[in-house]
Amino acid sequence: MRCTSCAVSIFALCASAAVGCKTLPPAHTTHGATGDRARRHPAHGSPSAKYDETIAQAQTGEPGAAGGPLSNAAPDSGESPLESTIEDASGHALAGFHRALARAARGEGQARIVFYGASHVASDLYTDVVRTQLQTRFGDAGTGFVLPAPSFQSYRNAGIQLDHGSGFLGVDVKVKTQLPDRYGLAGSYLHTHKKAATAGFLTRAHAGHSGDASRFELYYAKQPGGGTLVMSVDDKTRTLHTSAARFTTGYETLDVPEGPHHFELHAQGDGPTRVFGVSVERKTPGVVLDTLGIPGARVGYQLLWDDALYREQLARRKPDLVVLAYGTNEAGDDDFPMATYEANMQNVVARIREVAPEASCLLIGPSDRPIRNPDHTFSPRPRTQEVIDAQRRVAAADGCGFFDLVTFMGGPMSMVRWVDATPPLGAQDYIHFTRHGYEALGHTLHDALLAGYEDPTPSPATPTQPAPAAAERPDAPAPLSDAAPGSPQSP
Repeated sequence: MRCTSCAVSIFALCASAAVGCKTLPPAHTTHGATGDRARRHPAHGSPSAKYDETIAQAQTGEPGAAGGPLSNAAPDSGESPLESTIEDASGHALAGFHRALARAARGEGQARIVFYGASHVASDLYTDVVRTQLQTRFGDAGTGFVLPAPSFQSYRNAGIQLDHGSGFLGVDVKVKTQLPDRYGLAGSYLHTHKKAATAGFLTRAHAGHSGDASRFELYYAKQPGGGTLVMSVDDKTRTLHTSAARFTTGYETLDVPEGPHHFELHAQGDGPTRVFGVSVERKTPGVVLDTLGIPGARVGYQLLWDDALYREQLARRKPDLVVLAYGTNEAGDDDFPMATYEANMQNVVARIREVAPEASCLLIGPSDRPIRNPDHTFSPRPRTQEVIDAQRRVAAADGCGFFDLVTFMGGPMSMVRWVDATPPLGAQDYIHFTRHGYEALGHTLHDALLAGYEDPTPSPATPTQPAPAAAERPDAPAPLSDAAPGSPQSP
């Protein structure tokens, strides 16, 4: 069942652009086991805060082409030939998120998004478009949860500029990882053994936002024999002795005047240390979006994140919307049983629902990832649709929304045309997007998230109050006092 009120026309984006739409090149002929296929696939476009060039113009397939047109709109009807929607079998998948946005709009609180995924998310390109557009309308409550040093080589968050630190090592789940570990909220952590290390970042203005912050909260581990961490924001410093009888999570907050800041973290080298990340926020109503993507990640990897630790830290973030944007990697895991994949997805969603029952949830499916043939042609990847179908079933069963990324791109094999578009929307690896492509996705997803949202009636008698940080809300959990490594939920 599609939520028809959630439809977002890609033509509306094109029509609103300040400059004319770029036309995609003619459709490619691709070869596969089913024979020749010649299809025209639409791509999407919109202006961005940084680039004023419209990204693409959608086109439909011609009647009679293999597979037929991608639209059921009547010829010359004026209808959009393709719409990007958030499917909503429950009819209220985004209700909790919309209530949070309404609170922010009234100046009464914050709307908090936790956004998981693989490399599409890790780039913080389309997620930052969503972040900055929501913050422009509802208020800028900060950058969100970040790592003070890269846990993987390409780590990036648009709201910070990392220092050239050294000594901290990043750890996350890999393909061959079998045992659970205390990864924490982001699914990765930074650690040292008995070696000094430094990390840090500057808050960064971008996309018309100041990059200001007024509260920094460090998530770190207390553990037997733990070493000393020194945390500082500008000239304000805290020394943290992390040695404890049992492994627990520590939280240390520094409140500072509103403005740009420099965060630094030093491990003294007198024992092992583990850092899960830093929340960078403002004590004001608005939107916070945590970008928590890891290249190569699969949704099932979350089941290897120590259960008690993850639940505690996710609850501390008090999310109003949790997004799971996985599937492109799983579409290439041909030997992994689809039944197990779907069960893993169900277990991940179930845990999030238990931790944050009032939060909305959204699943974002895999992008188009064609198979490269030895003769330099391309074929559709059948498993992609199987992953989409599994995610759609889980979303419907658990009351989540579902955003079909392949439909957004224009259908199977659309990545070939995305790569050849002017300007290119797809990268030369035929897996990732270019900055233009990610910006197009960000604008479309932002609009889809707001479909059906209605601004609240202003209440002049109610003064605007500073918003509480996530951990200050009345129902925020206390830190675990005796956490032990947990076992992943069984598929």
